[in-house]
Amino acid sequence: MNEHIPARAGLSQEFACSYLPNRQEQLLVILDPSCYSSDKFESLLALGFRRSGNQIYRPHCPTCSACSSVRVLAQEFIETKSHKRKLNKAKTRFEVKYSNQERPQYYALYSKYISLRHQDGSMYPPDKTQFQSFLLCSWLNITFIELWDQDNLVAVAVTDCMDKAISAIYTFFDPDYEQYSLGTVMILQQLIFAKAQNKHYVYLGYQIDECPKMNYKTQFLPAQKQVKDQWLTI
Repeated sequence: MNEHIPARAGLSQEFACSYLPNRQEQLLVILDPSCYSSDKFESLLALGFRRSGNQIYRPHCPTCSACSSVRVLAQEFIETKSHKRKLNKAKTRFEVKYSNQERPQYYALYSKYISLRHQDGSMYPPDKTQFQSFLLCSWLNITFIELWDQDNLVAVAVTDCMDKAISAIYTFFDPDYEQYSLGTVMILQQLIFAKAQNKHYVYLGYQIDECPKMNYKTQFLPAQKQVKDQWLTI
């Protein structure tokens, strides 16, 4: 895989793709316990890997290469006029907080989000065990970036934190506040957090050009997209 990261890896079985119809998906999964640490994971992020729960993986589909990892250059990021409008609108209503531990309110918000926004997805119906096994991690520091409307939790961005980068794992929010563009606002909050913490990159996961609901990831610039193991400027 990489001469600096000797790692054992295994292939999952093929299963239905979550993003493209009539496609099969297969994952390359890291099996080497020594890779399950913050510094090794940061190196694996640069190779296109992601985290789901305690597991590190990346797509390894035999007949498809639609998934491309995307990372924003945090220190060079410039907000567009649209970004500024959305942030300013949110500032008039919400307070941003940070937590390093899961709060009891998270699952109720997640459940509402999945039930109302993603009934056609693989995470429906929501389940607390699945929620914890998907988002939480025993070997990595997580920062939960929260948005509060007084005493009401409105949004949570689950954010992995490494030495020089952060990785956006998943954001869920209250659909009743949809008019505030909370998906975009929470990515902007992650970028603000990364810049304040002197991080180089914000990894946004995989861009799939054929999947319209994934196209938002290229709206945060400057950024890089991984194509055939090379990071190219978007």
